[in-house]
Amino acid sequence: MSDIAFAQAAPGLGGPNSMMTLLPFILIFVIMYFMVIRPQQKKTKEHQELLNKLKKNDEVMTSGGIYGKVVALAENVVTLEVAPNVRIRVHRPQISAVVTGEKSSSKEAKE
Repeated sequence: MSDIAFAQAAPGLGGPNSMMTLLPFILIFVIMYFMVIRPQQKKTKEHQELLNKLKKNDEVMTSGGIYGKVVALAENVVTLEVAPNVRIRVHRPQISAVVTGEKSSSKEAKE
């Protein structure tokens, strides 16, 4: 009989505030934005700038680890010379770094 009395009791004063329910999700999104999304956007922007500044005779490294000198540039294709008279065509976004600048800065550091 006492079980029925508890079941018929008046409901509580109300549930938690809806804003308090959403607060953890908002907090997680903000943390993810600053820890993951924003740095990735910055890295993508820097890579795009690197590709736009690419010019002939730059020494570059591809994402596959192949080093070569830029011989020709097209809209989406870069022709690299990896050995004397050995040329390969690479999709432009696959260029991961320009190594010409690194060599000149390391020479300045030695002097």
